[in-house]
Amino acid sequence: MRALWLQDGGVRYTTEAPSPEAAPGEALLRVRLGGICATDLALVAGYAGFTGIPGHEFVADVVEAPGAEGWVGRRVVAEINVACGRCAECAAGRRPHCAERAVLGIRGRPGAFGEKVCAPVVNLHAVPADLPDEVAVFAEPVAAALEVQEQVHVGAGERVVVVGDGKLGQLLARTLARTGCALTVVGRHRDKLDRLARRGIAVCAAGELPARAADVVVECTGNPEGLERARRAVRPGGTIVLKSTYPGAATLDLSSIVVDEVTLVGSRCGPFGKALALLADGLDVSDLVSAVYPLPEGEAAFAAAGRPGMLKVLLTIPPEGGPA
Repeated sequence: MRALWLQDGGVRYTTEAPSPEAAPGEALLRVRLGGICATDLALVAGYAGFTGIPGHEFVADVVEAPGAEGWVGRRVVAEINVACGRCAECAAGRRPHCAERAVLGIRGRPGAFGEKVCAPVVNLHAVPADLPDEVAVFAEPVAAALEVQEQVHVGAGERVVVVGDGKLGQLLARTLARTGCALTVVGRHRDKLDRLARRGIAVCAAGELPARAADVVVECTGNPEGLERARRAVRPGGTIVLKSTYPGAATLDLSSIVVDEVTLVGSRCGPFGKALALLADGLDVSDLVSAVYPLPEGEAAFAAAGRPGMLKVLLTIPPEGGPA
């Protein structure tokens, strides 16, 4: 099978990747389009020690679904956490925190940067017919952005800061702006900040951010420096939401967290159904695609995704029998 293979800090294109076979309760999917995100780049840098086919943002067609044939032929996106269904976390309805979970393209499961991938039927979400692949592929990161509002109350007038103007920061800003909060995005890239400013979202450089003033700060830089910036921005009694995954360790003055009674919230995956509904309702992501590469040019695609100033890089994956 044609796919991208991640190993020893590099990504290469291969035509000899193992073809997946659906286990009971799973569907076999033919991938149409994938998106490279910051987590994929972190995997290359050593995060999670992953080896295999990466990729967890994707749109696909259901090829096989034994016992759930009604899914066959449908265009879908898929939640990325594969739960055991038996542990205490699963029984309590916390499947993303399953003690035995695997994660597509990140932990213990092949991902979607290949011709085919398998996912549990329970993880599938049908894509609305009029939603283009290039929009639907944002379902996973939009869901991750919406998870902040699932975890923390964000209402009109609350002072909210997003630290980071990259791919996730752009989506966080666009989803949070709909709440009516007093939102500011702090970043280091003038062109990315300008994208938000043109949408009426307040932006500033790091040195201009008021200290100890925000009710909620969302950190999504992917850089430990962003965590310290978030700490300086939050008010006593405020909340920091952590969206970054770092290849290495991050440091934080925990005594100051205790003294100022700051709440730390880890935030990961979110509600796919709400994400698809929001995209169908017109959440604009059209300006967030920086480049599109065919699967055989995956190495170049990853290199491009890691360059300063780049936003979303997409991978097109032609059907079997298409160009190699």
